[in-house]
Formats: sequence, C-alpha cells, structure tokens
Amino acid sequence: MLKGILEGIVLALLSLRPAYGYEITARLKELGFSDIAEGTVYALLVRVEQRGLVDVEKVPSEKGPPRKVYSLNTQGQEYLEEFWKTWGFLAARLQQLHPGGQ
Repeated sequence: MLKGILEGIVLALLSLRPAYGYEITARLKELGFSDIAEGTVYALLVRVEQRGLVDVEKVPSEKGPPRKVYSLNTQGQEYLEEFWKTWGFLAARLQQLHPGGQ
C-alpha cells in the first residue's frame, strides 16, 4: 500500500512541473519524506515510465550524462485522478475509525 502512495505522491509532484530523479527526491525530503532513499525513487520512476504514466526527455547536463526529465502525461494524469479518489475514500474511512474523528 505504501508503494502505491509513494507512486501517487511522485505523480502529484510531476503534475506540478517536470523534474528529474534527484530533484524529485529533494522535493520529497522538503515535504518531510526524509526516509525515502534516492534508489527507491529511481526504481519507482522506471516503473511509472514502463507503465506509460510519464513522458521522458533527455536533457543535457552540465556535469555528466544527460538527465532524464519526467513529466506527467495524459495517462498519468488519469491515474493520478484515480489515486486522489482512492486516497479520499481511504482517508474518510480512517477518520471514521479514529476516536473522536467524526
């Protein structure tokens, strides 16, 4: 379940603007997700690319090889909308279970 949540968070970040792997990891850390390893993010990006949820553009880098910049495509946007619906449903049910949460 956490893997699906992280995937949704990364896609939500990409819905704001295109980004490369290290930049996504840095944004996650800024948002308080400091325990997420950079390798986890790169593996997730490979998965969402293979599933056709993002477009990838290789952009020249000042240092080293070109960077892969990920952007959310139409299929990814549809997936993200479904993620938010599911998340809203789960959050509402959890709130009902929380003492004093109603």
